[in-house]
Amino acid sequence: MSVSLQDLAARAYLFGFPLVFNLDQVNRYVTTGVGKNAATPWNRFSHARSLAGPADTFVTINNDTVYSMAQIDLGVGPVRLRVPDTAGRYYVLQFVSAWTDNFAYIGHRATDTKAATYLLVPPEWDGEPCEGETVIHFPTRTASIVGRWAVAGDDDLPAVHALQDAAILTPSTDAVPEGLPEYGTTLSQALQFYDKLRVWSQAFPPASRDAKTLASFEAIGLAAVGPTPYGTDPQLDAALQAGYAKGQAMLEELVASGGGNRVVNGWNLTYHSFDYNLDYFEVGSLDDPAFKIVDPERRIVQRAGAALGGLWGNQSFEAAYIATYVDDRGDRLTGDHTYTLTLNPPPPVDAFWSLTMYDVPDYYLVANRIKRYSIGDRTPGIRYEDDGSLIITISHAEPTEGTARANWLPAPSGEFRPILRMYEPRSEILDQTYLVPAITRV
Repeated sequence: MSVSLQDLAARAYLFGFPLVFNLDQVNRYVTTGVGKNAATPWNRFSHARSLAGPADTFVTINNDTVYSMAQIDLGVGPVRLRVPDTAGRYYVLQFVSAWTDNFAYIGHRATDTKAATYLLVPPEWDGEPCEGETVIHFPTRTASIVGRWAVAGDDDLPAVHALQDAAILTPSTDAVPEGLPEYGTTLSQALQFYDKLRVWSQAFPPASRDAKTLASFEAIGLAAVGPTPYGTDPQLDAALQAGYAKGQAMLEELVASGGGNRVVNGWNLTYHSFDYNLDYFEVGSLDDPAFKIVDPERRIVQRAGAALGGLWGNQSFEAAYIATYVDDRGDRLTGDHTYTLTLNPPPPVDAFWSLTMYDVPDYYLVANRIKRYSIGDRTPGIRYEDDGSLIITISHAEPTEGTARANWLPAPSGEFRPILRMYEPRSEILDQTYLVPAITRV
């Protein structure tokens, strides 16, 4: 049975969304910057010097750490990375390919916190590293380093700044990075998407297991080399416009519904949302069946949902994330009501945990008078119950006194989605013997 061009375009949207959405954000970092991370050229770190806030318009950004971001282009040859001794402080440098595969980790869990040197090398590299260097092979010419450094508070920032400055990238040549290939910028938004997918998928091929899927989109022009095939064929353009809209709707519904993950007490247990990498396992990454989505259809859809709902999220062996849109009655969370979340006991972790507030549908941090965007085990002044449990109050209206005031997580006036992050979760979280209760409407 033949597939219509519109349906083929919708499927191509889901398949290609992670690549396009990801590289759009990469381009932001090297051209305009994102929030507290200033624009920085390829192969250099951009350091945020303070914790993220509502002005940092990046999907599901965290408020637990300061970011050190680097967009790497190994078209210039290998790049050397030196990391400092953090003396036990939690940090992670997460490596994300153009297709959003998490293929390497450096840091507290993965490699300990001693000083070390790594050699970042492009696909097919067959050279020899210097003595004492650990090689990290990149699956695509460009990739992102997403660095996070734990910060205890504003007084702790100078120490973290020194660590950031001691993380150094050194290209092996003076060659100018090629960056991202150009696409048809005069096209409509939908046609631009497919042209980006066309040129970027050719420059940054997916894993070999996905090559057949990519080739199946030849009928909508994704295999065309050279000038854009879009904007000249009304029938094709109309099918792409319709397929783009259909693919968008499918993806948004997927994210809102939980994306096929287990939902318990309203929480979407996204412990395996980022487990779509089946091919690239460098330092710190786990080649473990427990962290692999093997169903090919689910893997493609999950990768798209993870990109939209939490681009550059860690796999759960590094940090486990759960999110919810609903309360204990199954109703959408909204600033019209007051809620409580009782953690008894608080999450069992080897690093730390936090509950962060995001608006809907943008998934940005929420502005509030007390400038509290998350609450967790490191939040000053929180009050525990006598049995060691913690009761968090979630509301748009500000509580006036007592534990509710001390343990308040401000919410927007409209709908919202909190995310609970658990850094270096213990086994009882990952095997789901520890479960978080529903958020209860007061």
